[in-house]
Amino acid sequence: MHQTFEAFPLPGKMSNGPVPFNEVGKRAKDLLYKDYNFDHKFLLTLASESGLGLTASGVKIKQVFVGDISSKYQNGRTTIDVKVDSNSTVSTTVTVNEAIAGLKSSFSFKIPDHKSGKLNLQYLNEKIALNCGIGMTTTPLLDCAASVGIKELSFGAEVGFDSASASFTKYNCGVGYNKSDFSASLVLADKGETLKASYIHLYNPKRGDAVAAELTHRFNSGDNNFALGSSHAIDPLTTLKTRVCDRGRVAVLCQHQWRPKSFITLSAEYDPKAFSEPSKVGLALALKP
Repeated sequence: MHQTFEAFPLPGKMSNGPVPFNEVGKRAKDLLYKDYNFDHKFLLTLASESGLGLTASGVKIKQVFVGDISSKYQNGRTTIDVKVDSNSTVSTTVTVNEAIAGLKSSFSFKIPDHKSGKLNLQYLNEKIALNCGIGMTTTPLLDCAASVGIKELSFGAEVGFDSASASFTKYNCGVGYNKSDFSASLVLADKGETLKASYIHLYNPKRGDAVAAELTHRFNSGDNNFALGSSHAIDPLTTLKTRVCDRGRVAVLCQHQWRPKSFITLSAEYDPKAFSEPSKVGLALALKP
């Protein structure tokens, strides 16, 4: 069986309502940028029947190696994630799903950063998708995003507010349209300074072959940028992706699933304007025994 369109799933497909605002344009963005890696990356995931999962990951960036070890425990509606990185930072997230129909809540914090505590709430129904986050400090950062509409068409916006300075850190809005074989979006970002348009089209449903484009216009400078990409299933277990941008950079990715849920990914990028530097090449290995 060939790769299907699940490689670029319909955002929010578990709900009949609008997609969350942060998923507007996600399908095109995933095709253009997801899994491209120009360093050396390793990921090992182990899972047990008791609900406990362990993941070890590492990335070699030039001559520096950074990594982390994380554990995930799930019991009923509650999930606990704990991650320890190479800087001795411990990150913990406790998530409770469906305590109330459509509601997902999580609390996260980092040690030793005592100001990192944050509460996040996500609520989804057939008419609205709402995401809110608040920092657990005396002068918290507030983030709120909402979208309304139906499964295929959604309108949304997000705002960020810093109570310490009484100023907005962000305000963006956008619209997204999703069908099984294509998706389009238009987002006004960076406090109204940037307009982004994206489109993805599945032209071969049986193989999962698709093309995507992203256009960006910056009002303050008048700059226009674009990226074009494609994804093609060479065989049922191997996918080839390509990307070219307006500056002439060309990127290629080849990903092979050599066993269930285990992938080896080779990425390369050539920049004709940086002729004095070698092309970027990266290798990523993800193992799940």
